[in-house]
This record gives sequence, structure tokens and C-alpha cells, in this order.
Amino acid sequence: MPTPLFYLFAVIMLAGGIGIVAMRNPVASAFSMIVSFIGLAALFVGLNAYFVGILQILVYTGAVMVLFLFIIMLLDLKKEEDRETKTPTLLAGIIIPLLLVLQLVAVFQTSDLGDFKPITKDSLIAAEAQLPNDIPADSQIRKELKQGSLPDVNLIGQKLFTEYNFPLQVIGILLLVATVGCVSLSKKLIPKA
Repeated sequence: MPTPLFYLFAVIMLAGGIGIVAMRNPVASAFSMIVSFIGLAALFVGLNAYFVGILQILVYTGAVMVLFLFIIMLLDLKKEEDRETKTPTLLAGIIIPLLLVLQLVAVFQTSDLGDFKPITKDSLIAAEAQLPNDIPADSQIRKELKQGSLPDVNLIGQKLFTEYNFPLQVIGILLLVATVGCVSLSKKLIPKA
């Protein structure tokens, strides 16, 4: 990705993130989150992670934001009244981002990106020989690696449904419980006559 495009999409993503926190209206805040998601998806596409970029648009910008907006409309939030800022809230708003920045600095200082090599066709062909034996010889993953292309969607599916199958099922149950809870909370009680 050309550097000016990277900075443009990074600024769009950060502006959306700042808008999420700065906006008082929850609907405007949700739309700022959509802008942030679109900037992040563009960054993924610029890094040749097309599958993750498309998932970012379809899943987060599409489905999750529709759910957020549905809940905001369902709760019928009134305009927030101006309240005075309390000292503990202000301190937490300063300390928590500082801790995040300190953590990021520590991670960047300990990371070693010196041995990073771009993926080439030869390295993909060589990677096929190093695959574990549990991946069948006639699988799509092995076929694409032998041809020198990266089977990113197949690799994600293989990882998700073998090693991370149980956490995936737990997340599905948690989402189902949250949906049932949202529906039950949104029911309006009709007084009996």
C-alpha cells in the first residue's frame, strides 16, 4: 500500500475512534464507529489481507452496527443531560489511556521484526512440506500451497474448526444468551385492566 493511502486510512480510522468517544448522541457515536471500521477494513485490504478486510465490512460494519443501532433505537435513549464531571471519572479517563500507551511502548520495544521476510511463491511451496500430517494430502490447503498461492480462508477455517472449536462454540452460546436477554429486556409490560 502506498504510504499516503496508509496515512489517509489511518487518519479516517482514528477520527472515527475519537468521534465514538466525543459524540454525546449514541446514534452519532455508532455512525462514527462505522467510519472507524471502514478505515480499518481499508488498512487490512492495503496489507493484502482481503479476507479479513471483507469480514470487517460484512460482519462488523454490517451486522454488528445494525445490532447496535437496533438496540439504541429499542432503548429509546433520551438526550443526555449535561452533568458535571467527577474527579474519579476524569482520573480514570487519563490513567487508563496512559497505561495503554505504556503497554504499547513495552510491546514495541520487545518485538523483533528484523527477521521478517515477505511471502514469496517459493516460500509457499516450501511451506507445504512442513504442514502437519493431520491435513490430508488431497486438501485444498495443500493444493493451493503447491501452486504457490496462499489459502488464507482455508487456513483460517482449519484453525477455527480444529484447534479453536470449543471457544467458537462458547462464543456462539454467549451471543445467543445476549440476544435472548436483549429481547426479554425490550419487552414492554402491558398493565392489566
